[in-house]
Amino acid sequence: MSFIQIEENSNFPLQNLPYGVFSTEEKPRHRIGVAIGDQVLDLSAIKHLFSGPALSKHQDVFDQPVLNDFMGLGHEAWKEARMFLQKLLLASEPTLRDNSELRRRAFVPQASTIMHLPAKIGDYTDFYSSREHATNVGIMFRGKENALMPNWLHLPVGYHGRASSVVVSGTPIQRPVGQMRPDDAKPPVFGACKLLDIELEMAFFVGPGNKLGEPIPINKAHEHIFGMVLMNDWSARDIQKWEYVPLGPFLGKSFGTTISPWVVTMEALMPFVLPNPIQVPKPLPYLCDEEPYTFDINLFVAIKGEGMSNPATICKSNFKYMYWTMKQQLAHHSINGCNLRPGDLLASGTISGPDPENFGSMLEMSWKGTKVIDLGNGHSRKFLQDGDEVIITGHCQGNGYRVGFGQCSGKVLPAISAP
Repeated sequence: MSFIQIEENSNFPLQNLPYGVFSTEEKPRHRIGVAIGDQVLDLSAIKHLFSGPALSKHQDVFDQPVLNDFMGLGHEAWKEARMFLQKLLLASEPTLRDNSELRRRAFVPQASTIMHLPAKIGDYTDFYSSREHATNVGIMFRGKENALMPNWLHLPVGYHGRASSVVVSGTPIQRPVGQMRPDDAKPPVFGACKLLDIELEMAFFVGPGNKLGEPIPINKAHEHIFGMVLMNDWSARDIQKWEYVPLGPFLGKSFGTTISPWVVTMEALMPFVLPNPIQVPKPLPYLCDEEPYTFDINLFVAIKGEGMSNPATICKSNFKYMYWTMKQQLAHHSINGCNLRPGDLLASGTISGPDPENFGSMLEMSWKGTKVIDLGNGHSRKFLQDGDEVIITGHCQGNGYRVGFGQCSGKVLPAISAP
């Protein structure tokens, strides 16, 4: 139990302690913090207390405006920081509890914070690792017999995304414009995207990187995975459909990707680890790993449109539905010698489960626009409208507590006028 009051359904109990970057109107400097209950613990105010063997000479990492340097310290430093913070926040620990001046400087109400991207994201990779999602999309566009491409069961398919347009929760997203070909019998047209979609995803931040030419073996991959965030990888389906052959997504994806501001560490998630899915055919040796690294994370997507008093939940899914694990994604990404760096972001791809309520995109929920998604009280959608706010939430449910991710949200703004 902590001396900070924590409600039973809080996303941020002592078992969680996620890292983020925040500022306030009074102090606009970006600072690293840890969420505890409805408070943020400013680590720059207590950096001098980190006196363990892994952190005593690296206290300056908590004075940085992003988490990259701390991410780069590695597994032992992360573990030491977590153990120290959990002890520091205990009701029985007087160091911070009884120092009223330090408490005044160190704690900030979450309600008064402005959240920022937790890291400087050098590179962003998006995978395509949900078998149900890949199958559904394949059926829609290629038919049931050719739903999965020949390579899909042999490797974690991915592509290089655009890091510059990854934004923090709460940032509005402008409807993109571009080329589309709605009628295959006619030339392409230019205009605002008409099939704007969500993609329910999660992503992880890379910790220590690897040197160019030196792959990360799968049995060491966990040492390079710092923690996870929620993600909405917004998608312009009509722009994407016209452009994606032969090189994959481009303008249909690069206009915006939203992530939640709090990075939940892998140490906080390990109590919710599950056995990995059975993979047939068995992957090649560099992708084989027996250690469980699938996680029971409940995920929800809601839409609040203009004129709606409350958001309507349109999806209930779970990260456990992923076919390829994060360790397999990381090992595959680096097997050719590609060098990863602290703060790189690797995303899961759309997370869909076996039932329609688990589908992680409106493309699937509306089955390519042939069905209506009911939002209640006379509201419905097939794809997103201007003014829609998309809200993704997620948590792991423990015995009497939850490890939550907070919120990943964004509101759709109208397209700009054509140039």
